Amino acid sequence: MKQRVTLHDRTFEVMIPAEEIDKAVSKIAERLNHDYADCEKAPIFVSVLSGSFMYLSDLTRKITFNNEIAFIKISSYEGTQSTGCVKQQLGIDFDISGRDIIIVEDIVETGHSINHVVEHLRSKNPRSVEICTLFFKPDKYRYDLPIKYRAMEIGNEFIVGYGLDYDQLGRNLKDIYVVTNE
Repeated sequence: MKQRVTLHDRTFEVMIPAEEIDKAVSKIAERLNHDYADCEKAPIFVSVLSGSFMYLSDLTRKITFNNEIAFIKISSYEGTQSTGCVKQQLGIDFDISGRDIIIVEDIVETGHSINHVVEHLRSKNPRSVEICTLFFKPDKYRYDLPIKYRAMEIGNEFIVGYGLDYDQLGRNLKDIYVVTNE
């Protein structure tokens, strides 16, 4: 029987164990290390809070090139559903013009949030902007914006753990859990 947890009014069971997540993060780090090895200026990892903090932490420990880290905070979720309305609560407060930006996101679903972030960052004239997400839901994605670095593609399940939450609970779980039908 799979390990289960209860968060608020829902029960979740393990969907992706921590070991699988680590392997996927390592593969993305290898690609990034190859692609950014010869950058003149240190690329900037822009972490979308709060969900991406664990991914960013594990990813950047596997990165071998010089880099900087910045954080932005946006919100678009209530409970288990996206509201479709993106609110930016915290942003970049320094000059990123001419710099390579790697947006680190926990999950890309419809693309509303990441599109908002990309538009905001592009308005600051960076050299490049790429998206690096732990999870990607291709069936829900509504934009043509390329997602170059995808650690894992998943279906339309609602998941928690490894930084992802259900009404602020579950971020601390080392595995990824999916809501059960019970």
